[in-house]
Amino acid sequence: MKLTDEGILDRLQERFPGSLEVVASIDQPTVTVPREMLKAFAEHVKNVEGYVMFNDVLAADWFPSRPRFELIYHVYHPEKFQRLRFKSFVAEDEPMPTVTDVWAGANWPEREAFDLFGIVFDGHPNLARIYLPDDWEGHPLRKDYPTAGPRVD
Repeated sequence: MKLTDEGILDRLQERFPGSLEVVASIDQPTVTVPREMLKAFAEHVKNVEGYVMFNDVLAADWFPSRPRFELIYHVYHPEKFQRLRFKSFVAEDEPMPTVTDVWAGANWPEREAFDLFGIVFDGHPNLARIYLPDDWEGHPLRKDYPTAGPRVD
């Protein structure tokens, strides 16, 4: 028997009235959260709704659109076997609040987004490159990154 969390979108919209945008999705409930509300939203989703397992945070570069970056978070409710996806947008020159103090599992995925896209997570405990050398210039998954890579003399 598959358990579901049928009322999650209604409960979230009731808790954050007028702030969330429901995104059409065929596989899991999805909402867009304003960057300024991300921390409060994450705490509510974990502590009240029970989505205690952090799966991933992914980044997408929508250059030349503004705000430039979209962050896509995936969390899981183990008792209801239910996934939840929430998204937030951030400009190139804005910091995104970290959710590592809500879900410790966000540590490495946030570092990956920092390393490859240059997205800064405010309050992250160790925001350092995770794949590339410390002296690497640029962020190779940005759409405006040189396709030939950095110049090496």
